[in-house]
Amino acid sequence: MLKVKGIDVYYGDVQVLRNVSFEIEEGQITAIVGSNGAGKSTTLKTIAGLLRPKGGTIEFLGASIVELQPHEIVDKGISLIPEGRMLFSRLTVLENLRMGAYMPQARRAREGSLEWVFKLFPVLSERKEQVAGTLSGGEQQMLAIARGLMSKPKMLMLDEPSLGLAPKLVSDIFDLIGKIGNEGVSILLVEQNVRKTLEQADTAYVMENGRIVLHGKGDDLLEDSSVKKAYLGV
Repeated sequence: MLKVKGIDVYYGDVQVLRNVSFEIEEGQITAIVGSNGAGKSTTLKTIAGLLRPKGGTIEFLGASIVELQPHEIVDKGISLIPEGRMLFSRLTVLENLRMGAYMPQARRAREGSLEWVFKLFPVLSERKEQVAGTLSGGEQQMLAIARGLMSKPKMLMLDEPSLGLAPKLVSDIFDLIGKIGNEGVSILLVEQNVRKTLEQADTAYVMENGRIVLHGKGDDLLEDSSVKKAYLGV
């Protein structure tokens, strides 16, 4: 579905990603794990068109997207849920969701999409007239994910969706990610909660210092000695 091959990405003169390559299969949950500063968020921003690689290629459904603008990439079927949620805090839940369906194709399907996300996130239906900035942290994260789904993505990219949430809410968010995957949306997940992420992922990649250093099935990486030592405290 997605092929990233040999991308190099810089912030000014500082190289952040070095020859990064990976693939995402349709219908799967794929994860990128690693420590802070490893380059995980930069990878998602590059796929989303917010950063430009200085080398390498990115193909989605067989076509290059590396020269497209971010809104064009959304229209192709890729949606990014950014770290920190980035909601329109003074707008209501319903207004935020409608903003997620801003591209013409998504706008035409907006009412059906609203029914879908309210089924996935019943609490948002109950809170639809509430101002987004007054929601709890968990509800705000649900709204950020639901807003991304309003664009009718074929692939959803999630950047640290459990960040700052209480343990019970973290489990709820991972349950929701599983439900979204079961709805047929392919998922690229970036997370620091390595154990839960590898338990959820079909395939995972380990990133260190801007490079992919290891990959395999999520269950297999859970048993890898280097992963246990570096990320699981075992």
